[in-house]
Amino acid sequence: MSKEMRFNAFAMNCVGHMAPGLWRHPRDRSERYIDLEYWTDLARLLERGKFDGLFLADVLGPYDVYQSRPDAAIHSGVQIPVNDPMMLVSAMASVTEHLGFGVTCALTYEHPYPFARRASTLDHLTKGRFGWNIVSGYLNSAAKNFGFDEQTQHDDRYDLADEYMDVCYKLWEQSWESSAVQRDRMKGVFADPAKVRGINHSGKYFKVPGFNLSEPSPQRTPVLYQAGASRRGKDFAAKHAECIFVSAPTAAIVKSYVRDLRERAAELGRENILIFAMFTVVVAPTDAEAAAKLGEYYSYVDFKGALALMSGWTGVDLGAYGPEDELQAKKTDANQSALESFTIADPNRRWKIKEIAQWVGLGGRGPVVAGSPTTVADRLQEWIEETDVDGFNFVYAVMPETYEDIVELLIPELQRRGVYKQEYRSGTLREKLFQHGPYLPESHHGSQFRR
Repeated sequence: MSKEMRFNAFAMNCVGHMAPGLWRHPRDRSERYIDLEYWTDLARLLERGKFDGLFLADVLGPYDVYQSRPDAAIHSGVQIPVNDPMMLVSAMASVTEHLGFGVTCALTYEHPYPFARRASTLDHLTKGRFGWNIVSGYLNSAAKNFGFDEQTQHDDRYDLADEYMDVCYKLWEQSWESSAVQRDRMKGVFADPAKVRGINHSGKYFKVPGFNLSEPSPQRTPVLYQAGASRRGKDFAAKHAECIFVSAPTAAIVKSYVRDLRERAAELGRENILIFAMFTVVVAPTDAEAAAKLGEYYSYVDFKGALALMSGWTGVDLGAYGPEDELQAKKTDANQSALESFTIADPNRRWKIKEIAQWVGLGGRGPVVAGSPTTVADRLQEWIEETDVDGFNFVYAVMPETYEDIVELLIPELQRRGVYKQEYRSGTLREKLFQHGPYLPESHHGSQFRR
């Protein structure tokens, strides 16, 4: 029997996430991203569909690699303007009971001490449904706006990230004993100071003598997501991530990523990781209707915006190429796997610039599948069998239509096949995903810091 599929919705607190130009579609509502009701309505919809979580991306700078300026991204609304994703979580948690929230926060530009408190706060307010997507950033524009001449070299960012994680683990797992908070009204003791201790961390990048300002949250450490697919990124993911996000245009590349990630994690004694692939599905009652809808969507794609998006990911100015030119591999300090997946990852495939614009214009770096519920369900099951992923991060084409179609048409078909949950499990996000306790398992690196 096929394993249970896991679904995340993949979105961003902006108008143009992975489908540049589609905000112009008459049924699209993503320009309302600045309205709180837009997000609470989405959360209710996803919970109705028993989605495991809402995975929120983020960037801290504009995409200004294309033609060496941000004009194309601004003109097309390509992940700009973009608002803070963490501020959405409390409101969405208040209208849901089970939906998890995986939020992207770049550790490169925020000290771990205040970040640990923010994460603990959201884990409290969501009753243990908060997850952190750990990123180190890939945009020079972000580094410059934080006062750096340029971003730190790719592998060096991961060295900093390893220490950052250790500081967070110490703050979350070590600084407060489980029985420290007593709330004893009769004795007048809220917390026992003997059970709260500073972490006394002094390392290459950070010095933190004190303890977490927040009391232990339901999960202590939030569920940890990560999306590194470079060689250094995979090492980091195998050590820290519980859920790993992969994105590539073909099943062959994803299969290679997944096999490598699972082998690296197994070497560290970690078997229980979940891997999600980026995917876009266009579902309609019949294959013909889905094909017509897909064609309609493509008519709104902004291809210059797509090239601005891909240029930002790869650190390569695709505006310097002609439409018939092939993208060439080169070393950059941006997202190395993004460049490799369209150059050297598949030796049987060469990508011209115009083909990349067409591909990225709807769904980013992942594949697009259109069809009836039966057709799409077949394809998803084939992907799970072929690549060994556990589920999918679904990118939207039109908001909220893409997710409405998944909830109303696709999920009932998957439930009928017995490969999608009928009800949520109880407990925190970690308990729902992994069927063990609310805290990091003993096999995880972060558990060594637990007192």
